[in-house]
Amino acid sequence: MNDLQGRMIIVTGAAGAIGGTVARMAALEGARLLLVDLDGARLTAIARDLGGGPHLTAISSLQSPEDCAAVAALAGSPIYGLVHMAGLFMPHDLSAAARPVYDLTIAANMTNAFDLVCAIEPFLVTDVPARLVFASSQAYRRGSIGHVAYSMAKGGVAGLTRALARNLRARALVNAVAPGVIETPMTHDMLAARRQEIINEIPLGRLGTAEEVAGVVLFLLGPQSTFITGQVINVDGGTNNS
Repeated sequence: MNDLQGRMIIVTGAAGAIGGTVARMAALEGARLLLVDLDGARLTAIARDLGGGPHLTAISSLQSPEDCAAVAALAGSPIYGLVHMAGLFMPHDLSAAARPVYDLTIAANMTNAFDLVCAIEPFLVTDVPARLVFASSQAYRRGSIGHVAYSMAKGGVAGLTRALARNLRARALVNAVAPGVIETPMTHDMLAARRQEIINEIPLGRLGTAEEVAGVVLFLLGPQSTFITGQVINVDGGTNNS
């Protein structure tokens, strides 16, 4: 069992399938949570159903350093963990007209991760290494059709993870998960167009679930992962085995 009793963990993208599942699993381990997303009604419902706590919610787009600082202030000190699942998966073509989508995608998947770390770093726990877990993606390893900016941003998250592990050293264990195609509302349109083609590329012959990704995140938050840092862990059914 992971012992997260009383530990403050910030979960961004908490109204999403994976973020919400991480929140439920962490709450079962006794964590105190700050749930961050733009969907206030969904956040309230999730916090109500978690039990334990008290759990906090913040409606935020994390679009600026000031937004991220406000989230850090609400969490208070000490902060044990950050699980940064917030992101944006928008298709676009290869044209100058797609630049606004590119800018928004980079900001929503990569820039806000940097801003959040800067905001919470002064408030991290000191009795044990803090835990930072980011959402990368197999898109950065393989590229994603119609999602060039998303693939670039998730590559940036991988680089951020490795650099933070070296910069923060023993202060925090910094890792990322790189899911393959997980059946969630975010992937609905892509799966509607290419479901069987995508499944045929997965050695396990099926799509992943939010619970399977969240389980790896909980491991990284817990006491069994104390010699793991700077890693990007594939959760992809064997699609990328290197």
